Formats: sequence, structure tokens, C-alpha cells
Amino acid sequence: MHNDRQVVVNASQALRDEIEKGIVTGEFRPGERLDEMQLAKRFGVSRTPIRETLMQLGAIGLVEIRPRRGAIVVEHGPQRVYEMFEVMAELEGMAASLAARRLTEAHIQALLRALEGCEVAAKEGDFDAYYYANEIFHQAIYNASQSAFLAEQCTSLHKRLRPYRRLQLRVRGRITTSLAEHAAVVEAIVAGSAEKARTQLRAHVVVQGDRFSDLLASLDQLKQGSAPT
Repeated sequence: MHNDRQVVVNASQALRDEIEKGIVTGEFRPGERLDEMQLAKRFGVSRTPIRETLMQLGAIGLVEIRPRRGAIVVEHGPQRVYEMFEVMAELEGMAASLAARRLTEAHIQALLRALEGCEVAAKEGDFDAYYYANEIFHQAIYNASQSAFLAEQCTSLHKRLRPYRRLQLRVRGRITTSLAEHAAVVEAIVAGSAEKARTQLRAHVVVQGDRFSDLLASLDQLKQGSAPT
């Protein structure tokens, strides 16, 4: 039963990831209506999972669900994406700082397990597996902050940036760098160094300078039909 559930979850994630990718790369253009029947035929599924996926994308602002029109693609320009990453970096930095001050043994073990999950995915070179291990890692930090409201805000924005964060991991060498940054964040949190933990996680999340250029270049490559290597 557990394995069946895992297959369902993975299939749902894969469907969502593909539609997200189509939106952020411009295959589905801003203002375009996403037709449930056409998407169901394209991905070989019924309309129900398509409808569920579109509702999820509506919840994170990638599409707008309109009465009698369905799901309409929302435009997010580079400046908007940059601003979201800026805010995300500050929120996550705060979470890391609080985690360092409020850490329990249970939180330490959860962080170490999450870091190990990232290490396994990185070793396998699996971009998508690493992203989902990365989600668990960041959630462990939110939990360790012991601030339910902050965790809610971080989780909400993390979901909104999901397609861009997944894409960013495909930049050459980014997974290796990300893993090293994770290890540094854990070290600071476990040591109880609140300010260092804040600085380390903020730097890990913020996308500026070369990293923002890399992200935009990756988007352009996907739009042209070639995945970054």
C-alpha cells in the first residue's frame, strides 16, 4: 500500500513539474487558457489530475482560475522573480537564526537526515530527486525555528518559487555547490551560531548577480528546447 501511494505522489509531482516547466519557459504564454482536455490528451491522463494540478498552480500564483474560463497563465517577469527570491532569502535567514537558538535534539536528527537525503540525490546526479530532498531539508529548518507563522510564510513562498528553484539546480555545478551550502548551514545551526546560520542560509537562497544571470540563461535554453548541462 505504501509503495502504491508513493507511485501516485510521484506521478502527480511529475505532471505538475511538466506543466510548471511549460509556464516558466513560455511554452504556455501569459494570458493563455490552459485547456483541461488538451492537457489530459497530451499527458495521457484523465481530466481529474489535470484539474487538481491546475488548482495547485493557482494556489502558488502561476495561473489564475477564472469563472467559466478556467486556468489562465499569469505573467511573472524577471524582476518579479528576483523580488520573490529576495524576500525568500530574508525569511529563510530568519528561520535559520531562530533554529540555531531553539534547536532540540529531535530537530538536529531531522536536519541530519534531510542533509543525508540531499547527499544521496546529489551522488546519483538526479536533479528532481535532489529538489525534493532539498524541500525536505528546508522544511526541517522551518520546523526547527519553532515559529509556526514563519514556517507558513516560508512554505508558501517556497511553493511559489518551486519551478524556478528546480530549474536553478540544472545550472552546471549547482547541485554540488548547493550541497556544500546545506552542510555549512547545518553546521552553523547545530553550533548555535544564530547570525552565521542566518547569513549562510540567506546567501544560499538569494539569487543575484551571476546566479540570476545563470537562471535566466537556463530559461532561455529551455525555451529553445535544449536542457542546460
